[in-house]
Amino acid sequence: MLNSAHFDTAHTLEDAVAYIAPYLSHDGYELYRAGGRCRIRSTGLPEIDLGTAPFSSAALAYIDEQVGKCEAKIATGDFDGAITNARTLTEAVLLAIEREITKAVLPYDGDLPRLYKRVQGLLNLGPEQKGLAESLKSVLGGLAAIVQGLATLRNRMSDAHPRQYLPRRHHAQLAVNSAKTLCQFLFDTFEYQRSRAESAPPTVTEVPQ
Repeated sequence: MLNSAHFDTAHTLEDAVAYIAPYLSHDGYELYRAGGRCRIRSTGLPEIDLGTAPFSSAALAYIDEQVGKCEAKIATGDFDGAITNARTLTEAVLLAIEREITKAVLPYDGDLPRLYKRVQGLLNLGPEQKGLAESLKSVLGGLAAIVQGLATLRNRMSDAHPRQYLPRRHHAQLAVNSAKTLCQFLFDTFEYQRSRAESAPPTVTEVPQ
């Protein structure tokens, strides 16, 4: 990880990135910005852009930490750990969205699919919505399947419990990439609905297409 605090006035973070990036690219890695820091990840992995998220600084730092751990553990071959952090990342984003919408810290017992169901309701993302195109219903139903899959993977292939299967790199990347894609969609939906509410309260809640 590169931090701007590590450089003197003669050298900036951008200088360091420009110097290091070509060497990392040769080995299949790239640098990405996270606030005032840069982290290393495998080339081409999706990232989470929280933009102007109204979440607390502690929540943002924790989400950023989980993203960093996912990348670092895949890079070092800790595939069990990467799967655990993919699940934790999803949990962190769901809790942050729920707390921002409800303005309350609701009880959470570690049941990830149940937590997702609560946030799904808050964001009006249920596939049972009337008038919703069948294609969108399928996609929204798939999001719930991703959450269920992450919970199951963590129980069977991560380091959170005695594992039943030995995960490989492609398993870990599937878990991490799925978690990032899901979290980005949830955040984008949250931002979309928040901006609409601030400009003009909608009469019908829409799902981003």
